[in-house]
Amino acid sequence: MERKYDFVVIGSGIAGLFFAQKVAELMPDRRVAVITKKSETASNTNYAQGGIASVISGTDSFESHISDTLVCGAGLCHEDVVSKIVHFGPEAIRNLVSVGVKFTQKQGEYDLGREGGHSTNRVVHAADLTGREIERAVLNSCRHKVNVDIFKDTIALDLITYIHQGRRHCGGCYTFTARNREFNGFYAPVTLLATGGVGQVYYNTTNPKIATGDGVAMAYRAGARVGNLEFVQFHPTTLYNPGRWPFLISEAVRGEGGILTTTDGKRFMQKYHKLKELAPRDIVARAIDSELKISGEDYVYLDVSHLDSK
Repeated sequence: MERKYDFVVIGSGIAGLFFAQKVAELMPDRRVAVITKKSETASNTNYAQGGIASVISGTDSFESHISDTLVCGAGLCHEDVVSKIVHFGPEAIRNLVSVGVKFTQKQGEYDLGREGGHSTNRVVHAADLTGREIERAVLNSCRHKVNVDIFKDTIALDLITYIHQGRRHCGGCYTFTARNREFNGFYAPVTLLATGGVGQVYYNTTNPKIATGDGVAMAYRAGARVGNLEFVQFHPTTLYNPGRWPFLISEAVRGEGGILTTTDGKRFMQKYHKLKELAPRDIVARAIDSELKISGEDYVYLDVSHLDSK
C-alpha cells in the first residue's frame, strides 16, 4: 500500500516527536507520518534519567558550558557546532516547557543538578525520570495535532531513493507492520531519520532493545556517508546483575555525591581525573574497567551511604 505525506519521521523519541509537532504547528496544512517500530513510547528518550544541560542559572555562562564541552570532547569537537548548540540550549528548554514538560523546581526556580564534565550545576531535570516526562509531553502534543499520524509497531526497512538530474534523492521509506503483516511505502518529499543509537550491537549496553542502529544502516544502504562510528558512549554505572538487562544508575547519583570504590572500600577516581566521580563519562568508564582488571573483580561499588536519604 502507498501512503503519501508531506513529512515522514522515522523514530518516536525526543528528536522525531518534537520535529513532528513543530512542523504540524507551523504548517497546519501539511501532513506528518511518525513511524515507530514498537510502542509510541519505545525510545531511548523514555529511558533517560538525568536531565538536559543548559545555561539557566544567572551564575552560569555560555563560555563556561562551551569550555566544559570542548574539554570533554578531547579536542575532537567542532567548536562552531558546540557554540550553536550551547547558545540554543535555553530556548530548547523553553520549547519543551511550552509543550507541557514539567521540570523539577525549588522555590520557583529550576532545580539544577550536576553531572560529569560540568564545572557547575546546569542540568534541568524532572525528578529522576526526565526522559519519560519529555516523552509524555511531546507525544501528547503530537496526539493532539490532527495532521500528525503515528504508526506504531511499524519498522522502517529501507529508504526509498530515486535519481533526479544525476543526484540521488530520498522520497520516503518502506515499512513492515508485524501486527497485520503488511508492507507499505510511505512517500514524502522530506524524510527525517530520528532512530536513536546502536547500543544493541554490543553484548553489554544500557540502551533499550530498540536501539539497533536502523537509521544508520538505512542511510548507509541508501548511499549516505557515515562517520565517527567509533564514538559509542557506554554509561559508566549500572546495577551489576549477571545474565539480565543492566539497569542504568543515573549520573545524577554521582552528581549528588556518590563515590566509586573498590570492593574493599577504597576510592579510586582521584587517580584518574581531578573531577573524580564527576569526570567525563568516557574517563569514568575506562577507570572502572582499569580497576576491574587490576582487582580481578566483576564490579565496583557506588557508595551513597554517607548521603541523606532525601
